[in-house]
Amino acid sequence: MTTATYLKFEVLRTFRNKRAFIFSIGIPIIMYYLLATPNRNSNTFLKQAGIGAPLFYMVGLLSFGGMVAALSTGARIAAERQVGWSRQLRLTPLTPRQYFRTKIVTGYLMVLSSMILLYAAGLTLGVRLSAANWLHMSLLVLVAIAPFAALGIALGHLLTVDSMGPALGGASSLFAFLGGTWFPITGHGAFVEFCKLLPSYWLTAAGRVGLGGSGDPWGTEGWLVIAGWFVVCAVFAMWTYRRDTRRV
Repeated sequence: MTTATYLKFEVLRTFRNKRAFIFSIGIPIIMYYLLATPNRNSNTFLKQAGIGAPLFYMVGLLSFGGMVAALSTGARIAAERQVGWSRQLRLTPLTPRQYFRTKIVTGYLMVLSSMILLYAAGLTLGVRLSAANWLHMSLLVLVAIAPFAALGIALGHLLTVDSMGPALGGASSLFAFLGGTWFPITGHGAFVEFCKLLPSYWLTAAGRVGLGGSGDPWGTEGWLVIAGWFVVCAVFAMWTYRRDTRRV
């Protein structure tokens, strides 16, 4: 089995799974309309900055939806392990590198789908940004998603199907809360410094480029945190994969 064949199969299988598509991508869209629609005509949702509710919630749910879409790869891997598909793949010429590459690409396609649908939802409620802001925000979000894509693979090889639901729900909710998805994390102190050590904090910061930020919202600290978490999660994913392989 070649990488291209496996990638094509994975993409088709992922997007034909209606349940996974609805829960991974549809829920953030539903949440967006429920939160933003009642306040769509209020131009003083954030009085000091003059930011409307549709833009504010689109930016917040951009990070949450991206995390959920990236981590959902783990649920599919756990299901593959349960039915023996992962065991069958190990009998093919597919290398671990090709396997991980395909899973990462598939996860990113889910993330891109979530972003595009959320952007479209924002446009229907009057969100308007410059082309530069759309591009800047999107690129930074895609970079910040990398640790979560690797973490999803790791959890898929570590947990069972029954435990994946609570684990993914709890992980995405906790990361979103500590990352400032639902409320801004500002000021100083131990809590703020702890939040800055999490990739979700910088993922949310990337999304807030859409609120009018300019330049690099991360700085050296943000890039180091994202890179560090990606390396740790990638190594963790490789360890869980090899551990799972040795059990066969």
